[in-house]
Amino acid sequence: MIWTPHATVATIVEKDGKFLFVDEMADGQRVLNQPAGHVDEREPILRAALRETLEETGWEVEITHLVGIYTYTNPELITYYRFCYAAKPVRQVPGATLDHDIIGPVWLSLEELEQRKSQWRSPLVKKCVQDYLAGKAYPLEVVYEHPESADA
Repeated sequence: MIWTPHATVATIVEKDGKFLFVDEMADGQRVLNQPAGHVDEREPILRAALRETLEETGWEVEITHLVGIYTYTNPELITYYRFCYAAKPVRQVPGATLDHDIIGPVWLSLEELEQRKSQWRSPLVKKCVQDYLAGKAYPLEVVYEHPESADA
């Protein structure tokens, strides 16, 4: 068996003391997650975070800093590497088409998130918010992405 880790992004978006989450279906279960998803082939990580946030919530955001890099191995032994960013909401796109498995975006306080613990897609859902609230903030430049070129 070949080990194939998954590179993912997630975005913490706070507005008026509430956080933007995604109510979605995954493997036949209704779950709650940050706007998050896989990084596409040759896609810059920051672009993936912006794209996933828009595709899953209809919100355009401005990435401000890196909250942290996390690993999680699920019960099926799939390992995810999550680059979690903080972002400011810019605007909600009227009539935005969301990904097919998305029920919709939802704004929740930390307390409301805790009440829905049974729906968390993974333990990283709360951990990322906790780290954000603890003030963990790394400059965007901490993640270096080598530009593609024939000379590289």
